[in-house]
Amino acid sequence: MNDGHSSLNFLKKLFRHRDTAKSAITRTVSDEERKIVEEFQTKFQMYFDDASLIITALKHRSYLNVSNEDRMASNERLEFLGDAVLDLVVTHYLYQKFPKRTEGQLSKIKSILVSKPVLAEIANDLSLGSLILINRGEEKTGGRRRQSILADCLEAVIGAVYLDKGLQYAENFIQARLLRKFKSIMQRELYQNYKSKLLEYAQSEIGELPEYKVLKESGPDHDKSFVIGVFLKGKKIGEGNGKSKKSAEQEAAKLAIQSLELNQQE
Repeated sequence: MNDGHSSLNFLKKLFRHRDTAKSAITRTVSDEERKIVEEFQTKFQMYFDDASLIITALKHRSYLNVSNEDRMASNERLEFLGDAVLDLVVTHYLYQKFPKRTEGQLSKIKSILVSKPVLAEIANDLSLGSLILINRGEEKTGGRRRQSILADCLEAVIGAVYLDKGLQYAENFIQARLLRKFKSIMQRELYQNYKSKLLEYAQSEIGELPEYKVLKESGPDHDKSFVIGVFLKGKKIGEGNGKSKKSAEQEAAKLAIQSLELNQQE
């Protein structure tokens, strides 16, 4: 990680220079901000040497109307830095995990792991939405649950962790919150891609939506199994098995795509 680490160190110096200059300007921390810092540090058992970093990481630009600060005070700069840290850590993880995968294959996997939906889900699991400093207008329109805001906030937190505690601590944070869920994230995303791909094909080529039907249901309530068929124009094009209807539908979509691709080749 030497080249990437060097680039991050350069970014860190730039950020530190800006933050040192800014710290010379005294600003009273509000009660809300102080409370957010306490809640964050208690929740994650993570105590910052520079608490202003976590305040900034959780500060959405809409809050600047409340705090009367300029745009530089929002979490957008830390989001930029956190994105770079995340990219390096995830790339290094995949490079080591899959020594026989090509650059293109690794890029596709990485794009899923660092995508907005996945990062927003992680942020939601961490209840970051409740900690974001946001104005009432943005909050009323669902800002605390908005995918882009949650994902950006998580990246900003990663940036703050990196500046305050270094790359190894940031890597541990990413490992614990994101990479340990690698298998489940990839399985779900790949299944979703199967259904999305089938839906796209059906709409563009057939002009109808695929229909999923339960063909068989067996087992006790605590251990059920399902067989689900997927149909286009009344014709079954795939059949899947699973412990839930959702997983069976996903398997059916996968087999349907394989069947359609074979038909196209013929």
